[in-house]
Formats: sequence, C-alpha cells, structure tokens
Amino acid sequence: MPRNTSINSVLIIGSGPIVIGQACEFDYSGSQAALSLKEEGIKVSIINSNPATIMTDKVIADHVYLLPLTCESIETILQEQHIDAVLPTMGGQTALNLCIEADERGLWKKYNIEIIGVDVAAIEKTENREAFRKLMVDIGIGVAKSKIANSFLEGKEAAQEIGFPLVIRPSYTLGGTGGGFVHKKEDFEVALSRGLQASPTHEVLVEQAVLGWKEFELELLRDSNDNVIIICTIENFDPMGIHTGDSITVAPGMTLSDRCYQDMRNQAIQMMRAIGNFAGGCNVQFSVNPENEDIIAIEINPRVSRSSALASKATGYPIAKIASKLAIGYNLDEIENQITKTTSAYFEPTLDYVIVKVPRWNFAKFKGANRELGLQMKSVGEVMAIGRTFIEALQKACQSLETGRHGLGADGKQIRNLEEIMYSLEHPSSDRLFHIKDAFELGVPLESIRKITHIDKWFLSQIQELVLLETELRRYQLYNIPKDFFLSLKQKGYSDVQIAWLLGNVSEDDVYNRRVQLGIKRVYKMVDTCAAEFQAQTPYYYSTFEHENESIASDKKKIIVLGSGPNRIGQGIEFDYSCVHGLLAAKEAGYEAIMINCNPETVSTDFNMADKLYFEPVYWEHVREIIELEKPEGVIVQLGGQTALKMAEQLETNGIKIIGTSFQNMDLAEDRGSFSDLLKELDIPYPQYGVAESAEEALQVAKEVGYPVLVRPSYVLGGERMSIVINDEELETAVVKLLRNLPGNRVLIDHFLDRAEEAESDSICDGEDVHIIGMMEHIEPAGIHSGDSSAVLPPFSLPAAVQQKMEEYTIKLAKALNVSGLLNIQFAIKDEKVYVIEANPRASRTVPFIAKAYDVPYINIATKVMLGANKLKDFTIERKLTGYAIKEPIFSFDKFPDVDKQLGPEMKSTGEAIRFIKDLEDPFFREMYAKKSMYLSK
Repeated sequence: MPRNTSINSVLIIGSGPIVIGQACEFDYSGSQAALSLKEEGIKVSIINSNPATIMTDKVIADHVYLLPLTCESIETILQEQHIDAVLPTMGGQTALNLCIEADERGLWKKYNIEIIGVDVAAIEKTENREAFRKLMVDIGIGVAKSKIANSFLEGKEAAQEIGFPLVIRPSYTLGGTGGGFVHKKEDFEVALSRGLQASPTHEVLVEQAVLGWKEFELELLRDSNDNVIIICTIENFDPMGIHTGDSITVAPGMTLSDRCYQDMRNQAIQMMRAIGNFAGGCNVQFSVNPENEDIIAIEINPRVSRSSALASKATGYPIAKIASKLAIGYNLDEIENQITKTTSAYFEPTLDYVIVKVPRWNFAKFKGANRELGLQMKSVGEVMAIGRTFIEALQKACQSLETGRHGLGADGKQIRNLEEIMYSLEHPSSDRLFHIKDAFELGVPLESIRKITHIDKWFLSQIQELVLLETELRRYQLYNIPKDFFLSLKQKGYSDVQIAWLLGNVSEDDVYNRRVQLGIKRVYKMVDTCAAEFQAQTPYYYSTFEHENESIASDKKKIIVLGSGPNRIGQGIEFDYSCVHGLLAAKEAGYEAIMINCNPETVSTDFNMADKLYFEPVYWEHVREIIELEKPEGVIVQLGGQTALKMAEQLETNGIKIIGTSFQNMDLAEDRGSFSDLLKELDIPYPQYGVAESAEEALQVAKEVGYPVLVRPSYVLGGERMSIVINDEELETAVVKLLRNLPGNRVLIDHFLDRAEEAESDSICDGEDVHIIGMMEHIEPAGIHSGDSSAVLPPFSLPAAVQQKMEEYTIKLAKALNVSGLLNIQFAIKDEKVYVIEANPRASRTVPFIAKAYDVPYINIATKVMLGANKLKDFTIERKLTGYAIKEPIFSFDKFPDVDKQLGPEMKSTGEAIRFIKDLEDPFFREMYAKKSMYLSK
C-alpha cells in the first residue's frame, strides 16, 4: 500500500533533556525519523527542550520548537502549524506519556490529529502492568506470577500470596525508576512505598523474581499488512536481575538453542499483533529458564528504545527510518533496503560478526551512591564493538570505555584480593566483568563463578580462555612469538598495550612494529546486513585480523573526525552534535568526511551521516591504523571532547596533521600551570595559584595564595577530581588522593574567589579575526561547575565595563593561543574585576545552546574555518534571539537517592534544557535572579 497521502505534516515528540535511562538514543531515532519523513515530502515539526541534540537542529526538521514537553506547548504548535499526524514513538517514555496526556485532554481530537506509529490503546496495554499480564494470559504467553497493587495494603497482600524473592515494577516509569528486588520480608515495606511513589498512577506490579534466568530482547517491525520481521535478537551477558540498560549485551544470541529461538520469535510476533493494529517498531523482552528453556514475557515496548538504536547499529538496518515510513502507510516490501539499494526492507538482517555493548557508569560523580546494579538503570552511556568473535568484540568494547583499561585485564589494573573479587561477583557493579577475569587468574573454578553470577557457562569459558593464552604468551619474548600465535592474540582482541604489559620491558610501539614486520595488520570488513548475499552500497566498517580488506581508500582528499566515545557526565550529546556538523561542513568544503566512533546511541554513527564510518574504539591503536589506510589531509580533534583531545599528542608525535588549533596551543590551555603563566604574560587577571607535585609543596603554595583554595589536576574533564578546601588538613587529604589516582600529574592550587560571579564566552578565531559567538552569565556563583549552573544568554546584570573586559580578554587569548576554530573561556567576576579561570580551545557544552538560541550554525562555520575553506569575513552572521535564552541543568539524583547532592567544582548534571523568556519580568527569570542574589549574599 503506498503512503497515506492525507498526511502532509507530522509532529515528532522528542525525549527532552538527557537523564539516566533516557539518553541520546532518542536523538538518533528522532533525527532518523524526521529525515525519513522529509524524504517523502512531508513537513516535519519537532518539539524537544534539549538544545544539545542534533535532533533540534534545522538540518533535521522544517520547524523546531525548543519548548517544555507539556500539553500547553503541544497546543501552541498545533495552533501555529497545520499538523496532520503525531509520531510519539521516537521520544521514549517521555513522548509516550505526553501523547497519552494530550489524548486524555482531547487535544488530538480537537485539532483532528492522527496518532501514527502506535495507538493509545497499545500504550495502555503495555505500560499498565496488570493489563499487560492479563493480555499475555489471554494469548497463552507465559508470565511470572504477579499481582497489581494500587495501595500499601494490596501490595502486602500480593507479597504474602506470591512469596519472596519479589520484583516491584512501577507502572509508567522510565529506566526502571522506583523498581527493585526484595529478597527479605523485612525490606518489603520500604521498597513497596518507593515503587508506589515512583509511579505516576500510584500502581505497582508485585511479581515473582526469576533471578538467574537468561534475558533476551527482540527488535521487531510490523507493517499495515501485518507483515512482521525480527531485526535483531540481543542476548544479555548478565542474567535477570540487572536492568537491560546496565547489562552487557551481545548480538546475535550466542547460547540459544534453535528450538528456543523459534519459540521466542513466534511469541514476540504474537505479542506484537495482540497489542494493537498499528504499523511501526516494537521491543520485546523475554526471560528464559537456563535449566529447561521455559520462556516468560517480561515486557513489550511499542516504540523505539535504547535497544533499537543498538540493533540499528549492530545490523545496519535503520529501524527508526523504516518505522517512520511504515507509520505513514508504506509496507515493508515497498521500501528500499538502505544498505543494498537493490532489495526491499522486507528482510531479516543476517550478521556474520558479533557485536557487544558494554555500559558506561559514572559512579565517581555520585559519591555515596549504592553501586550495586539492579532493576533501576544507573549507567550514563554505552559503547558498542564489532568483531568476528565474541571475545574480540568484548576486548574492543573494553578499549572503548574511556576508563583507562586497554582490554579485558592484562593491563596492570587487576585486583588480587580474593574476598573483594568474590563479593563483586555476587554483588554486581561496574567492574564485575573485569573481576570475573581476575577470579580466573587467581584460579577460581568456572563452575564456582557460574553459581555466583548465573552467567552462562559459554561466556565464562570465553573469558577463561584468555587466562590460558596469557600464560602461554609469557613463555615468549617479543622477537620469538610465533606468527600464528601472535595473530591469534590479535584475533582475540588483545591490544598492543596488553601484549607489551604481559611481556614486560617492551613498549606499545615495539609490539606494533614487530607485528607489522610479521605482516599482522588490521583489515576492515563491511557491515552489510546480509552476510554478503547482496552487494552493499554503504561504507560502514569494523576492523579484524584476516586477509581480505573490504575498505578501499579513495584518492579523494579526506578529513577524519574523531568522535567522543561513550556518553558520560561532563562529555555528552553536545559533542555528537558538534561531530555531525563537522562532517557536514567537511563534505560541503569538498572533503571525503570519515567518522571514527564507538557510541551506538549517536547520530554521528549513523551509516549515512559520514562518507565513511569506522565503528571502532576511539583508542590510539585503532585510530592509528585507520589513518595509515586512509591517509587523510588531517584529523579533527576539536569536536569530540576530551576523548579526541587526549589523542592530540600521539597524532603530533607521529607527524599526523591536526586540523585547527595546534597540539602545542591546546596543551598550553589544558596544562593549568602553563596557562596561568600565559595569563600573567598577557596581563590578564587570574586567581593566585601555584603548582605542586607533593603534599608538602601544596601546603606551601596554599600558604602563599591563601585559603580557601581550589585543588585540581591538569587535563581534567567535567571538573573531575576538583575540590575546594579551607585548611591544611583538607588540602593534604585532597592532594594525596589526587596523586595516588593520577600518578605523575601535577596539582594546581588556585586561590578560590569566594562569592564571585561566573560567566563564560564562546568564540571562533580564524587566525586573524575573532567572532564572539556568545557571552553568558551564570546564576550559580564561581565554585559550582559551569555545566551544573544555569546560564543566561546574553548577560542580564553584568555591567557594560565587565562585558567589555570579557570581550577584550577573549580576543587576546584567542590570538595568543593562535586558535583556529573554537574557544570557550570561563570568567570569575568579583567587585567588577574580571578574572580568567580557564580556556578550552575546542567545542564546548555551550556552543550548541548558543547556536540554537541565536539560530546560527556555529559548528559548521568553525569547521570551515579550521579547514581553511573560509575566513570569518566570508560569513554573514545574523542572530535571531529576541529576549533571553536560559540553559537549565538537569540532574538524575532520583537514581541515587542517598548521594551528596551538593553542587561544587565537579560536574554532576546529566543533561540540560533550554528556555526562552521575552524579558526580565518573566516569573521564571525573577525566581532565578532571586536565587543568584541569595548565592552571592551567603
């Protein structure tokens, strides 16, 4: 059936600010859906309050509404635009809940809006736990024994009937919020109360716990002809009991029997057909008893999910793109396969490789948090790796995490305390994967680990094999490792750093040179969705160690853009936004744009965003070999946050051109001591400071600069490990801790400007001219990380003389650092004197916010300046902001109720929202201004 021609304008509801449990996977899905609908000539409007996403950029939609996600905002759009249909399945739980609320208020009916991609009845059946359970019973699908409870008394009665252990699942919540396991009767009342409070309908499902069972997810698509296909089967490495967002996951399923797989397929299709008559995507979760392969249904989500983004990147099948076309009436056999371009979308992808997703946590930001993993999601991001085998992909994933690990162990960071290891295996947290390997190294039997963790024996045996390989490797020296064994190590995912550490007394470069001498180099395989049955047209690659290389370098001039790796606090979706615009600008400037990144949630890793995508760790060894193959004109590190910047020195050392500001000047800005020396030379005020390499030196510096002092290491991200101290005892503790965690680093000790205002500027420099993108005034005072502070654009209360000094210092620093591209500067203002705190010659968290507020494509301009394609004078820049824009930080403290919520120099927010106000009389602004006055008077 061809598309529904009555639909000419669609509203897509976004997911709002990034929070734990709902991250940039919906930016990816929403962006893909919008572009898919625009291909059909449909006008697309988007509502989303997140300024950091590419989804809220004009390159994605015809009309972007940066408004709060409320029914009032929805009605404003419906009054301004002639909307025919709303697509609520691309914005996660937030969008679905808002769709239901708007339906209950009669908005869709009032404005004659059709809901596409799902229907409200389907949402109700899947989100209401009791309705879902009854439906499953009616269609003969197994479910865990459970009872619904809308009150404390009903919950206690349900627990008595079912027995312990139990699961409490609140209805209509995100990321498992409010849910959890209850093992003992005495813990039940507190858990029940928490679940009832978390549910917006004050409803929980009290359910039998199937701890230790296996967990699987299936991603499905259905069209209006009732054709259903399974896009991907994902197996959880971790058993039931850990939220799937916090689980290591693998595709395709590794330990399923064919009979169990076919049963699961049939049940998933039956479930999707039972929840409603709609065309679109669906995610189904099952639990499987490892003893007899009995299957029970956990839940079904009639929308794209975090797993949908993963499945899309894993298979190359663009789920959100196809789902949006199904929503407007097309059938699967009428849609082109985006990879082959010669077959239809009515096919099930075949993987001739293995993908592994590993979550990324930020527990260090939530001091005092309970780190044990359970039903409530706690990870802030994830990485995906592709390999020919599970173990190769797993090791590549570990290299991608940005946690200082070089693979699964074998890097000097193992622990040897058996008691600590066994506790970790029984109480899973972020390090359990590594502690499984540590346990094998200490000789703990596989069966003992399996009984404690309930992880399938096959996965454990794969990790155990690494210990045997390492024992074998230690028999050799670098010069006499047999070539076949060396190749086997690389095929098992070992990095050159790991091999060097295992051998001892050799460097990463020694290992690299030796294997190149032996002819052991990476080749690149194409992700083609069909195991090479049909020829693929999409340049989407991963590396492995075989013979045939499928990535043929062109003779075009090329630019490589390094991505930002996994999302974490301090480095999030804003860098994906920057990378996407960098790719677009490079293409517009006539370059072949090549992307390297390992984050499955991002738009930058969409197969059609770059001219060529390498889904690889942003890790030196991998980047190095891609550069050797592609021979680019240079590499852009300025857009990928600290992940990319950290690679600048290695690029410089190896003679690889860095596009934009040079390594020496970036290093000068990052090294806090050297930067303060530069400020002194330029006669720019800065807080008194000193540099120390020991606690004794730190005490002397503090004596000279005066308490309170800000203690921080050089080269930090998101204020990591910064602290404000007020006496010798606190200073000594802070410095000793820093030097223990960051050996070889110098500690910078600044005099802290108490009760000072904070402001910042962002600018672009082309080597001659400096254009100030925007200057912002913070509500919170200096001492609270800028990412955790509300910021107002343009400044509202800073005197003209202060703003003039900020502009003067920005221009001075941009020229002194010889900036080519972007520069962010943070200021402290005390008694109307302006001090420079720090400068970052790179994309920052604030640039997307300013670009959206002023409606100017600043990253695109900056990239063309970096490439030398344009000078600033070539651009006509018109700012469209009337009034003020406010950046509001968003926190996820609800996931960690017991943590210290006090804000300080270390960033804690997970996302941000944008709000526009017409004038300073706005009630919201008056409230914020009162807050600022209170801070400064304390």
